Amino acid sequence: MAAAAVKGKFVVVGGGIAGVTCAEQLSLQFPADVVYLLTAAPFVKAVTNIKQVSRTLEEFDVEQQTSSALQSQYPNIKVVHSAVKELKADDQVLITEDGTYYSYEQLCVCAGARPRLIVEENPYVLGIRDTDSARMFQQHLTKARRVLVVGNGGIALELVYEMEGCEVVWAIKDKSIGNTFFDAGAAEFLIPQLNSEKPQTPLTCKRMKYTTERGAGQEDSWLGSALGPDWHEGMNLKACQEISRCVHIEAECEVQRILLHQDFKALNIPSLPVARGMKDGATSDWPVYAELTNGKIYGCDFIVSATGVFPNVEAFVSGNNFDLGEDGGLRVDDHMRTSVKNVYAAGDVCTVGWTPSPHWQQMRLWTQARQMGWYAAKCMAADRLDEAIEMDFCFELFAHVTKFFNYKVILLGKYNAQGLGTNHELLLRCTKGREYVKVVMQNGRMMGAVLIGETDLEETFENLILNQMDLSAYGEDLLDPNVDIEDYFD
Repeated sequence: MAAAAVKGKFVVVGGGIAGVTCAEQLSLQFPADVVYLLTAAPFVKAVTNIKQVSRTLEEFDVEQQTSSALQSQYPNIKVVHSAVKELKADDQVLITEDGTYYSYEQLCVCAGARPRLIVEENPYVLGIRDTDSARMFQQHLTKARRVLVVGNGGIALELVYEMEGCEVVWAIKDKSIGNTFFDAGAAEFLIPQLNSEKPQTPLTCKRMKYTTERGAGQEDSWLGSALGPDWHEGMNLKACQEISRCVHIEAECEVQRILLHQDFKALNIPSLPVARGMKDGATSDWPVYAELTNGKIYGCDFIVSATGVFPNVEAFVSGNNFDLGEDGGLRVDDHMRTSVKNVYAAGDVCTVGWTPSPHWQQMRLWTQARQMGWYAAKCMAADRLDEAIEMDFCFELFAHVTKFFNYKVILLGKYNAQGLGTNHELLLRCTKGREYVKVVMQNGRMMGAVLIGETDLEETFENLILNQMDLSAYGEDLLDPNVDIEDYFD
C-alpha cells in the first residue's frame, strides 16, 4: 500500500442517486466521521423536495448539483472527482485514476451502469445515459433529417415522443412498444399520442417513490451518473425540418449490421423511405445505414442505441472474488453486502441475491437506486454498531411512477404478471385518450396493476396488493367506473 493513502472509515463510489443517497445517510449517522464520495462525473445527483404521500409512496425531485453544494449541506462528506482504477479488496484499498490510494473500513459501490451499445466506437451511434451524452445527442439532432432509435425501454419511449422536426424510425425487438413497462393493450392506448400534437405546456408530472430508474457519449462519459426522469425537460429536441413528428415503427426486429455511406454505396441497393410525403430514402445521401433483421435498410443521420445497460463492475471485479448475478451485477444479500468482506453495493451496479417479496422485483430504475442507497447506508451502520436491522419495507412492493407520451404511468407489484405463469387473469378498463387501467389477479387477490392517466387509484391498489384481500366476490365490478372503490377499500 502506498504510504500516502487517504484513510477513511466510509468510502462510497458513484455520484448518482444511489451513491449520493448512501453518502448522505452515512453522513447523518456518523457526523464525526468523513464520508468520501468518489465520482467520475463533474456533478452529482441529489434527491430533493421529498414529500410522503402514503405508506410506500412519496414525491420527490432529482437535481444535478455541484459537489460544493452537497458538501455545504453535509460538511463531513468529501467529494473526490476521480474514477476508480482498481480495487484491492484484500487490503481494503481503492486506487483512483489520479493515482491516489483510499483505504476504507467500509466501502459501498454505487458505480451504476453503462449503455449496452449495438456497436462500439462508431461516431454515428450514440447512447444516452448522462448529461454529457444527452447534450451530444441534442447537438446531433439540430441538423438531423432522420434518426433511427433502437430499443424499447424508458429512454427510447421518451425520445421517440419528444423529438420533432425529423423522421424517426423506431426499431424494437418486441411485438409492441414499451414491452419493459406495459403490455400490448397499454401500448395501443399510447400509440395515438405519437401522431397527435404535443401540448405546448407540459403536464405537471409528480415523481413518487413508490418502491422503485436508470441511458451516452465518449469513453469517460460512461462513468457519469444516469439521467433522472424528465431529463429532456428544458432541452430543445427539435431537428431541422418543418414537420412536427413522423414516427415509423419496425417491430420484431434488431439491427443486423451498420454501414457507413461508402460501404452502403458499394452494395448498390436501395434504402427505404419512411412515409408518404417524406424525403425519398433511396437517394443514398445518408451518412449511415442500418440493415434490420427483417431485411429492410434505412439510411439516417445517426442512430440512437437505447438497448439497456451493463452493470459498471470492471474496475472492482478484477483480482477480487466477487459473486456476480446472471446480469453481471455485484450480487448482494439482504443487507446489501457483496461476497467480499466490508464491501456493499447499491443501485444499478448490484444484483439482488435474496429471495424477493412476492410483489417486488428488481429493475434498474432511478427510484430503486435511491431506496437501495438509503438502505445500504442503514445496513453499513447496523453492521458497524453490531445492531440488528430488518429488511426495509420499500422492498415489499414494487412501484414505479414515470411519464410516457405525456401520460402519468404507474406500475405496481407484478404489473406484467411476472413469474405468475398462466395462473392469473387480467381486468381492464380503458377510456380512449384518458385512462388505461389493468389489474393482475391471482386466486381472487390483486398481484399487480398498470395505471395510465390520472386515475387516482394508486393508493387503493397499493393497499389491496399489500393486504392480499380476497376480492373474488367483486369480479369485474372492481373496475366499474360507477363503483367508488377508493372510498370502499381505503
